[in-house]
Amino acid sequence: MSKKQKTIKSEISLSGVGLHTGNTVSMTFKPAPVNHGFAFVRVDLEGNPTIEANADYVVNTQRGTNLEKKGVQIQTSEHVLAAAVGLDIDNLIIEIDASEPPIMDGSSKFFVEALEKAGIEEQDAEIEEYIVKEIISYKDEVSGSEIILMPSDEYQVTTMVDFGTKILGTQNATLDKMSDFKNEIADARTFSFLHEIEMLLENDLIKGGDLNNAIVYVDKELSDATMQKLKKAFKKDDISVKPNGILDNLNLHWANEAARHKLLDVIGDLALVGTRIRGKVIANKPGHLVNTMFAKKLAKLIKIEKRNNVPQYDLNQTPLMDIHQIMDILPHRPPFLLVDRILELSDKHVIGMKNVTMNESFFVGHFPGAPVMPGVLQVEAMAQCGGILVLSTVPDPENYLTYFMKMDKVKFKQKVLPGDTLIFKAELITPIRRGICHMQAYAYANGKLVAEAELMAQISKIK
Repeated sequence: MSKKQKTIKSEISLSGVGLHTGNTVSMTFKPAPVNHGFAFVRVDLEGNPTIEANADYVVNTQRGTNLEKKGVQIQTSEHVLAAAVGLDIDNLIIEIDASEPPIMDGSSKFFVEALEKAGIEEQDAEIEEYIVKEIISYKDEVSGSEIILMPSDEYQVTTMVDFGTKILGTQNATLDKMSDFKNEIADARTFSFLHEIEMLLENDLIKGGDLNNAIVYVDKELSDATMQKLKKAFKKDDISVKPNGILDNLNLHWANEAARHKLLDVIGDLALVGTRIRGKVIANKPGHLVNTMFAKKLAKLIKIEKRNNVPQYDLNQTPLMDIHQIMDILPHRPPFLLVDRILELSDKHVIGMKNVTMNESFFVGHFPGAPVMPGVLQVEAMAQCGGILVLSTVPDPENYLTYFMKMDKVKFKQKVLPGDTLIFKAELITPIRRGICHMQAYAYANGKLVAEAELMAQISKIK
């Protein structure tokens, strides 16, 4: 059963303090159109620059996942993105008047509440989902951190954390259904160790920290000097250590809250892949570096697989359209008709084929001793396939001609030789409007991608 993309119904704002800057930050969630994905918009800068939630924009992972595009930064993006993924949202605009979202209580709780208050609605487009078919992994040899992704019926995440300290031993957390995110994971707060807090305070890097937005695990003796610094930084008259080894600022929601927060981070960081995932993630000692390196690897694999996704067809089956039905729609005629069959057709895509034989007229003069199908004719054949897609939208296709408007990002990957069977796939990039068809087209032969192009054509009525 196909699932629809989702966004929010109305915009909603919230504000708080940036953890690292200490400044008040306002953030507004806004609905976004289909296929938009997640994007941050810096409304405090001239031109309101947009930074898409894309793994390619990760610049560093110190104390959070930080993105940068054309010099514009977003810091600590993961808690906001985790909330969106956890609520099954696909498209969201996140307007923000600073470089980092408000830390709130260090979890995704307040973002989840805001998004739910705004309301979530389905959109008129199917979701794009990457179905994991084989194990994919990434390991950071320095830290020993590793992420493994394996086939599963739905998106699941397990995290295993081991910080090598007595106070916080080995912890695990598992999310079997994303629908449980709100109740099981969203409230898990960020945490750090006392030695990290000391370093941050000394370097003036935790201006927005008060003890209400981070669990502090005391992994060393708490000296009087450190105690005084903490009192001053967190504006407290007294600070002590609880029997469970955390500072007395707050109570744990769960004994394994640290592992749950690491799971939250994994979900937020893997949102940067830009595609929904159907598979089980097992993250051993996850951190923002290994999470985002894995996200980059997965995004690249998805892009390659999508490009090389050769349509599989039994060419012995009766086609959807044979050559006679094609000639009823297309104005082209031999030797310039370059599509033999149409195998599949919807309002958004078309798949066709052509048998390339030695009898083609162009082989007479195109490298006669080593015949190769000209690349321009491969593009023309893809365009003719697209012509069938656009002409199928009018009741009288015989009264129309199709004209090229633009070709872009044309690439030829392999030679096409006599005896090859070409399979063409053309998909709409945007809906057809005013007879203009903007599509992504691919050509395959021998199980490989041989050509691809972005094409734009327009149909025109014969005078």
